[in-house]
This record gives sequence, structure tokens and C-alpha cells, in this order.
Amino acid sequence: MLRILIIEDDAEAAAYLAKGLSELGHVADRAADGEAGLEQAMSGPYDVLIVDRMLPKRDGLSVISTLRASGNHTPVLILSALGQVDDRVKGLKAGGDDYLPKPYAFTELQARVEALARRPKASGEVETTYQVGDLVLDRLAHSCRRGEVEIPLQPREFRLLEYLMQHAGQVVTRTMLLENVWEYHFDPQTNVIDVHISRLRSKIDKDFDKPLLQTIRGAGYTIREPAR
Repeated sequence: MLRILIIEDDAEAAAYLAKGLSELGHVADRAADGEAGLEQAMSGPYDVLIVDRMLPKRDGLSVISTLRASGNHTPVLILSALGQVDDRVKGLKAGGDDYLPKPYAFTELQARVEALARRPKASGEVETTYQVGDLVLDRLAHSCRRGEVEIPLQPREFRLLEYLMQHAGQVVTRTMLLENVWEYHFDPQTNVIDVHISRLRSKIDKDFDKPLLQTIRGAGYTIREPAR
């Protein structure tokens, strides 16, 4: 599973991309203008950015060059209706990693995004593998194992575990999970978190000697190696 940010002001095009990428098991966030996109990209972490060349408030090349100047090296796929060689050169010189002219086939965009995600990560970039004790989660392979045991996870379970492992050793609140795993910015007043935590715990802890996923009463949850 990849975490992808789509910076595209065409709402219909952005929704189409987000839907297609989500159906592939990826997490696709959206931003409708350059300033919002830059802020989201800086707060990350993302595996790939899809950036439209022409954006309101701040154009795509400005977004990319600002990211690169800040030390952010997340791979960028530029989308543009301008197909001239000069425009492609400008995009690459601004710090873009690949360029796809509009109109494009979704299958080609998918292939380019996945190819960018496979590139070796530069120093300081987000990790693609997380480990807590003998529990290992591989974001690119979308796999999870504990010791030698492969653990099958549903997409939401995978995202939940990924978020917990990103914050290993820290207390993760219900609000943090609602906003970052379910993308709710309000409390839906359901037990959805409890249900998923229970399912996840049964998969990663039930048949193992040392439980890793812990409930912190009145605060939230954490995943960490038990004290010796």
C-alpha cells in the first residue's frame, strides 16, 4: 500500500484518480490548490506526489521547487496538458521525477506511480518498512509478518497497524485514529475503532507469547515491545 497525495484543482479528475488508486489498496489524499498541496506534502509522509502543472494560488512547479529546497525528496509525478519539450524540461529541472501529459491512461499513471515508489529512498525520507519487536510491516509489498508467520490484513487493518507502528511507543488517541485512518474529522459515535483494534489484536498478538498492542485506559492505544 502506498500513501499518495494528489494535488489537482480539477475536482472530477482528482476524484477519478483517488478512486482508482484507492481501489488498488493505496491511500490517496487530495489538495485542490498549490498552497494547500504544499502544506500537506510538507506534513506528509507520502510515498509519491501527483502534481498538476497548472494550479491556483501556487503553480505545480513552485510547489515542487519549494519542496526540494526544504529537503523533501518525495518522488513527484507531474501531470500537464502542456506537452511541449520545453515544459517537460522545466518540470524535471524544478525537481519533478516523471512527467505524464494529459490526457493519459490510468494504467500508465498507475505504472509510473508504482515505479517511482520503488526507487531507493534518499536519506531522511519516510521508511517503507516498520518493525516493532518481531512484527514487521512492509508498506510497498503490503505485507505483514510476525517472526516467520505471515499475517493477512484487510486494507483498513493494514492502515491502522501502519499508523500505530509509525508512532510506536507513543500513545495514539482515538481522535488521531479517526482523523488519520478513517479520515473522519468528527466523532461518528460508533465502536468502529474498538472493533478494528480487537480484530487487529487477534491477528498480531493472540497466538504469540508477547502482546505488542496495548490499550492505555482513558488515553488511547500504543504498540511497543513489552518491558523485560
